[in-house]
Amino acid sequence: MPKEYLDHEYQPLLVKSIKDRPKFPNKSLLLAACAACIGGTFQYGYNISVINAPTAYVQNFINQTWKERYQTDISHDGLTLLWSTIVSVFTLGGFIGASIGGTLSVKLGRKGTLLTNNVFALTAALLMGLSYPAGFFELLIIGRFFSGIHAGIAICVQPLYLGEIAPTSLRGGMGMGTSIFITGGILTGQVMGLKEFLGKEEYWPILLSTTCIPAILQLLILPWFPESPRYLLIDKGDDEGCKKALKQLHGSSALEDELEDIMKEKNNLVGFQAKKPWELFADRSVRWQLLTIVLLNAAQQLNGINAIYFYADYVFRQSGIPGEKIPYVTVGTGACECLTALTCGMLIDRLGRKVLITGGYTLMSICCILFTLTLTFQVINLKTRLGKKIIILINIVCVCVIFFFQDTSPVFPYLSMACVFAFILSFGLGPGGVTNILTTELFIQTSRPAAYMIAGSVNWLSFFFVGLVFPFIVLGLQQYCFLVFLGVCSSVATYIFLVVPETKGKTFLEIQNDFQSANKRNACNSDGVGMTLLSTSL
Repeated sequence: MPKEYLDHEYQPLLVKSIKDRPKFPNKSLLLAACAACIGGTFQYGYNISVINAPTAYVQNFINQTWKERYQTDISHDGLTLLWSTIVSVFTLGGFIGASIGGTLSVKLGRKGTLLTNNVFALTAALLMGLSYPAGFFELLIIGRFFSGIHAGIAICVQPLYLGEIAPTSLRGGMGMGTSIFITGGILTGQVMGLKEFLGKEEYWPILLSTTCIPAILQLLILPWFPESPRYLLIDKGDDEGCKKALKQLHGSSALEDELEDIMKEKNNLVGFQAKKPWELFADRSVRWQLLTIVLLNAAQQLNGINAIYFYADYVFRQSGIPGEKIPYVTVGTGACECLTALTCGMLIDRLGRKVLITGGYTLMSICCILFTLTLTFQVINLKTRLGKKIIILINIVCVCVIFFFQDTSPVFPYLSMACVFAFILSFGLGPGGVTNILTTELFIQTSRPAAYMIAGSVNWLSFFFVGLVFPFIVLGLQQYCFLVFLGVCSSVATYIFLVVPETKGKTFLEIQNDFQSANKRNACNSDGVGMTLLSTSL
C-alpha cells in the first residue's frame, strides 16, 4: 500500500468519530437482510435437518420401488448405500455451489446471484415432491444434489451481500444473520418433521418439497431491495446506483460516511480486478488471512458439533427420556442453538469477534473433556508396582462405585445431557456465527469473492470428510473420540488468540492494514533478530 495513501487516506479513518454511527439497522436494511437470508442460509439449515424425520419412510419407499421393479427386496447393504447417497449427495452439490458462487457473484452481482440461485431450490422441491407419485427414488438423489448446489451458492454469496450492505458499526450483528437463519432453518426443519405437522408417513413427499416456500418468499421480497452498494461502485462504477442503494438501506444521514468509506476502498483498488482463487493462493500479502479462513472453516465442521448430535440420542435415552419423546428434546437443542445465535448477534458488536470465537472454542474444549469423562464408565487397569491382590481389590471397589452411580444415580446421564447443551451453546456463541463474518472482514473487495469460494469449498469438503470418517472414529475410539475434537478446538483457540486481530468497528482497509503491518514487522524481525512468524500476535 503506498505511503501517501496511508498518510492522506487511511489515517482519517482511524480518528473518525463513531458517535454518529447507527446503533441499530433501519427498517429497510433489516428487511433486505431477512429477504436475503430466508432464501439463502435458512434453506441450508432446513435441508440439513428436514431429511432426518422421514428416514424410515423414504427407506420403505426405496424398498417398495425396488421390489416392484425387480420382484425382490433390496439388500440391506444396497438400501444403506442408496440412503447414504441421498443424504451425502447434498455435500457434493454444496461443494460445486461453493466453487461457482464467487464467480457468479462477480458476474451477476450479489443480489442477482441470490435470486438466480432459487432456480436450483425450486427444481429440487419439484423433483423430491414428484419422486413418490412417479415411483422414482432417483429423483430424490437428483433433488438433493440441486439442494446442495443451492446451499453452496447461498452460503458463499449471502454473507458477502450482508457484509457489504451493512454499515461498519453494524457489520457484526448483520453478519450474524447468516448463523441465525441457519439455526432457524434447522429448528424449522425439526419442527416440521414432528408427527403433529408433516412427520407422518403419508406426508413425507410434501415435507421434502416444502423447500420451495423460502425460495418463493425470496423471489417475492428481495427484488424490492437494492444491490450491494460496494459492488455497484467498486465493481460496476455506478456512482448514482451506489448512492441510491445507500440512501435506501442506511438513510440520508449515514449516506456520506458510508460513501466515503467505499470511495476510499475504491481509490485504493484502482487498476485491480477481482482475483481468482488460485491468484489468492499466490498472493503473499494475504497469506495469513487465507490461512485463517481455511483453518476456521475446516474447524467449523471438525470441532465435534456433528459428534454431539450423533451422541445426543444415546445421551437422551440414558437420561430416561422415552424414545417417542426424543424428537421433541432434539427440537430443544435446535431452539437452544437458535437462541444462542441471536444472543451472539446482540453481543458481537460490543464484545468483538475475537473474544466470542476464542471463548467459544475454549468452552467447547472444556465440554469435550467433561463429555469424555461422563461417557466413560469403565475401569482403567492400573499398571503400578502394587500386587495383583491390591489391583483386584481396587478394581472391585471402582466397579462397585461406578455400578452404584450408573444404576442408582442419574448424575452421569444428566451431566452428559448438560454437556450436550453446553457444547451447542458454546458453538453457537462463537464458531457458529463469527466464522462467516471474519471471512467477509479479512479481505477487501477484489479478494472477497475468491476468499468465499475457498472458504466454502473447505467447509463443504470438511463436511463430507466428517460424514465419511466420523463413524470409523467413533467405532475405533468410542467415547474417546472427543479427545480428537479437544485437540481441534484448543488448537484453533490458541491460533486465534495469537494471530487474528480484533476487527470490531474497523473498516475493511483498516483490517487489511493490520495484517500488512504485522507482515512487515515479521519481515523486519526475521531479518534483524531472527524472530519467527509466531510473532504475528496482535
